[in-house]
Order: sequence, then C-alpha cells, then structure tokens
Amino acid sequence: MQIKVCGMRERENILALEREIAPDWMGLIFYPKSARFVNNAESLPKTNLRKVGVFVNESEEEILKKVGEYGLSAIQLHGKESVEFVEALAQKTKKEIWKVISVKDTIDWDSLRGYLPFISKFLFDTATVAHGGSGKKFDWSVLESYPFDKGFLLSGGLDESCADEVLALVAKVPQLEGVDLNSKFEVEPALKNIEKLKSFKKRLLGQEEKPTTDN
Repeated sequence: MQIKVCGMRERENILALEREIAPDWMGLIFYPKSARFVNNAESLPKTNLRKVGVFVNESEEEILKKVGEYGLSAIQLHGKESVEFVEALAQKTKKEIWKVISVKDTIDWDSLRGYLPFISKFLFDTATVAHGGSGKKFDWSVLESYPFDKGFLLSGGLDESCADEVLALVAKVPQLEGVDLNSKFEVEPALKNIEKLKSFKKRLLGQEEKPTTDN
C-alpha cells in the first residue's frame, strides 16, 4: 500500500516526514485558496521524497512551470479538468498525471473512461467546495463496483482509525493502491502530527508490535 501525505509546507515538518515516515509521495498544494498553499520553492528543504503537485483548474502553462520549479514527479488535477485538457497536458510531459474524482453519493463510471489513456491513476476524494481538506469521508462502498484495471488512491477524512477499513476495501477492490492523508493528521493546516502518521502507517502495513505474554 502506498502512502501519500498531502498539504506539506513547513521545512522541519517535511524533514521529519522524510526521516520518520518516508511516505511514497508528498503532496504540495498549488491552489491559492487553500490554507496549505505553497508559493515559495526556496523555502522547501531538499529531500528524496517524490513530490505531487495539486492543482485546481489551473492553466497548462502554470502546471508545467511548477513541475520544473518544484521538481514534481506527478501532477494531481483536483478541479473540473476535461479529458481534452488532460490529453493535451499528457502530450507535454512525461510526469504522472492523477485525476481526482470528487464523490458525493454515486460515481458515473462511464464518464471516467475517457481519462484512462492519459492518467496514471485516479484519486477519489470527498466532494467539497474547497476541493479537499474537509476531513470528511464519503461512502466507500461506491468504490466496490470500480470497473477499471487502472489503480487508484483513496482520500477524504482518513484518520488513525481507518487502517482496518482500508485493508477491508483492498480485499474487495485490489485496484486500491494506497491512501492520501491530510487534515486528520494535522496540528494545524500544513503542519502534520508525525506520531499520528507513524501510528497509521504501522497499522496499515501490519507493523504494529504484538504484545508479549509470559509463559
């Protein structure tokens, strides 16, 4: 299971994330209305973490600029980007492209088919006006009918208690490749609680220490 920790910004917090958690991905949010907005590449420390840039209805030019400026490995499109937009972007970059699907009650799977040739994965998040970071879960059972071979990430209100639920969903839908963690693991916006992340990772990956008993 892959772990992405999103909404990172603070230098020491990022260094602690790499040292203590070493997630598969670190998300940087480039949506100006977000409380986790990143706008200074020089303020970020150099790390070996793979960076995902999160964009909401941004221009192709600005996305590609940020890819170079921040050394992004993946582009996460969190707005209403059309298939045509994603296709054009895919022709301009070899970076991974992730398309976020904001979930209310149901998902129209046929409406997503057009994205498949141009993206690396989907990311399913709770539909909100703020485009993420709500701390609210959607009904994960809608994903049990996921019809594609393409992998996806799960987002939206995940906290320390969700590990078993995530593993139960993986057993039903093996295309679930990982989780996207954000607001439920924060001390304040853009500042993560490293101990909470560590606890969740151990639960998700089955690394919790078993209690010992004396014979």
